[in-house]
Amino acid sequence: MEYTIVVGLEVHSELNTKTKCFCGCKNEFGDKPNTNCCPVCTAMPGALPVLNRDAVEKAILMGLAVGCKINNYSVFERKNYFYPDLSKAYQISQLEYPLCVGGGLEIEVDGKKKFIHLNRIHLEEDAGKLIHDNSGTLVDYNRGGVPLIEIVSEPDMNSAEEAVAYLEKLRSTLLYVGVSDCKMQEGSIRFDVNISVNKPGEPLGTRTELKNLNSFRAVQRAINYESNRQIEVLESGGKVIQETRRWDDEKGKTYTMRTKEDSQDYRYFPDPDLIPLNVSDEYIESIRTRLPKLAPERVAEYIKLGLTEQDANLLTAEKKYSDFFEKVLSYFNEPKFVCNWITAEVFKKLNAFEIDDREILVDAKSLAEMLEMYKNGEINQAGARKIFDIIWEKGGEPKKLVEELGLAQMNDEGALKEIIAKIVADNPKAVAELKAGNQKTMAFFVGQAMKATQGKANPKMVSSIVMELIK
Repeated sequence: MEYTIVVGLEVHSELNTKTKCFCGCKNEFGDKPNTNCCPVCTAMPGALPVLNRDAVEKAILMGLAVGCKINNYSVFERKNYFYPDLSKAYQISQLEYPLCVGGGLEIEVDGKKKFIHLNRIHLEEDAGKLIHDNSGTLVDYNRGGVPLIEIVSEPDMNSAEEAVAYLEKLRSTLLYVGVSDCKMQEGSIRFDVNISVNKPGEPLGTRTELKNLNSFRAVQRAINYESNRQIEVLESGGKVIQETRRWDDEKGKTYTMRTKEDSQDYRYFPDPDLIPLNVSDEYIESIRTRLPKLAPERVAEYIKLGLTEQDANLLTAEKKYSDFFEKVLSYFNEPKFVCNWITAEVFKKLNAFEIDDREILVDAKSLAEMLEMYKNGEINQAGARKIFDIIWEKGGEPKKLVEELGLAQMNDEGALKEIIAKIVADNPKAVAELKAGNQKTMAFFVGQAMKATQGKANPKMVSSIVMELIK
């Protein structure tokens, strides 16, 4: 009998504030270990935390972007547990009264749209980082106290594909709002995955939690493995145990870490050093005015420019793609032409990199200049691609590069006719095939003309002249 997979996600995203959540230490990745620490973030006796206003505003901004209700009253609590990366032996978090509740995001998988509801977004501090090497385990507390938001979904996803689509949409939104750099390789966004399986019509099954996954690929593989593991346990007559499991990306398996705790095991209680957070409606609305133009609004605008919904969604998948598209249009206002080049040639280059490293390396003005030359017939497609490769790798001015490399398209009809007449005369079999209706043969003539002109011939003119000559 088939099983239903049920997935809920908890996403931890570090906020890109200048300082930590409750002290003035730098929030900076990659600094020398244990240099961005103070008595407050290491919980020395007598040290008192002070809440970072910027962290609060960034959390509210993200909540507004995904349709949350922002609570006027929220409380910071101590989540108590003992682990080497937690110098305080507790984490300042929110449980009973979080900052943001509700909201959600719409995803699309295989042409079907689905709304994923959010349970909450709350503000908390990060723990330190354990560093394992051959000599043992070291602790870097630089990350301890860094502000992060935990974004908790409802268990609305029923496949690994839906989970990944949700995470991609969520990461994109975080980047649009500008509250996090979302660098997975640096751990500034991490995913906890809750998975259960049940037969249709039966209550939800016992869930397991997979901790701290840091790539979309790992999430997809882990969900597929863990759901199949649970099904095998149930089919063999066993019971799924509520537990926290570790994902081994190299072996492609999950392993037991510890029995899953419930909230009472953490002995939450209001932090006596932090008063409740009260934010007024006026304050919330003042933050709302800082919301940027998000992807759905840009999609609607791009469709009005003549783009398809699919193309508009591709261009708005990340803010930097959308910003780049709009900047190129500011120099060369041909939306469809520019879109086609970005979604084909630019994305092809970007896909060769890891997600965190996908930076557009070509100048918008230079690309616009090259595309205008291509659109106007000054260079052909082969020439355009050659110029594009150069300005991506080294930069440069397209017009000068065309001159230096001799890439100007050959548009001299008389000269082309002379070259093509010889090609036609030398290939009677191909002429017969073309006359018989085999249009694929035209590619042969275009190729021969390109070869004879060192790639400079205008393909459209070649096709037109060939048809004229074989009448």
